[in-house]
Amino acid sequence: MHVNNKHFKTLWMNGKSVFMIDQNLLPFSFEILESKTYLETCKAIKDMTVRGAGAIGVCAGYAIAQAALEAPKANYDSFILKARKDIEATRPTARNLFYATERVFKAAEISPKHAFEIAESLSLEDENACKKIGEFGNTLITDGMNIETHCNAGWLAFVDYGSALSPIYEAARTSKKIHVWVDETAPRNQGAKLTAWELCNENIPNTIIPDNAGALLMMNGKVDIMIVGADRIAANGDTANKIGTLEKAIIAKEFGIPFYIAAPTSTIDTSCESGLYIPIEERHEDEVLYGYGIIDGSNSIIKVRTSAPQAKAFNPGFDVTPARYITGIITEKGIIKPNIESIQKLFNS
Repeated sequence: MHVNNKHFKTLWMNGKSVFMIDQNLLPFSFEILESKTYLETCKAIKDMTVRGAGAIGVCAGYAIAQAALEAPKANYDSFILKARKDIEATRPTARNLFYATERVFKAAEISPKHAFEIAESLSLEDENACKKIGEFGNTLITDGMNIETHCNAGWLAFVDYGSALSPIYEAARTSKKIHVWVDETAPRNQGAKLTAWELCNENIPNTIIPDNAGALLMMNGKVDIMIVGADRIAANGDTANKIGTLEKAIIAKEFGIPFYIAAPTSTIDTSCESGLYIPIEERHEDEVLYGYGIIDGSNSIIKVRTSAPQAKAFNPGFDVTPARYITGIITEKGIIKPNIESIQKLFNS
């Protein structure tokens, strides 16, 4: 990722601290947050200072490493076990979080040094996987395409490159002329705030649209392909992603538009039989009842009520798209069909 011509990763660890781009301040302010303890890192995951499948996973791995470094020798094992439970309670839908904690916790049982080494290897694994996703996904994109995406699955959602946006960046790097329809992705507006910001940094033409405008664009032939990310993919290909993804997939199917999931294999949960068993995180109602932004000419982010004063809200963070609505899954090992056989073959290759 490049910001003001300087390369950044979404997060990294140095010493006992985890450093991360504060995504809650974007696109209005670009700041790096230092998280000095594993509990601070837990808070950063929970309040979405860092968010996105891969970034959550790597951050969780670093949090385990932090806990190992913090743990007193007298009760080391119980300390890191509690830390693992604290970390895994932050974002229950994201498979990458559990993938990371499982691996780094085993390393932490050996030593803090080994925990850090495995956490670092997960970061590199995430980055390399996303780069390959871009290369495979680019084969689906032709010159002049209009691509729609939902939420943010770009640099910010991983260590670098991203998943759903990685093929778009690769297409631009290979001189394809493309345009991206950016779903605003209410209620937190990660599309409008983060995806559009990323694409503008890369000088890729994009237009923010209301979430409920996608059907009109598809019906009128204005969308050639839709690519989204994933927070957890079940063994049968059912996929959890940001709330609103299911509606887009149904509409794309109706109008014959290819609908692809882009995700590393670390997002696939082979122990989860189908989407029926994916836990859906319910977030605070304030995300629906209030909006956040800046007044022109000011750098201060303000919170304003945008709903009826006495209203209540239901705020699921994700929905599950059944495999039958998905054209294919773009992984670092290639593009596969969303079914049990293809997923099993992927893990046996």
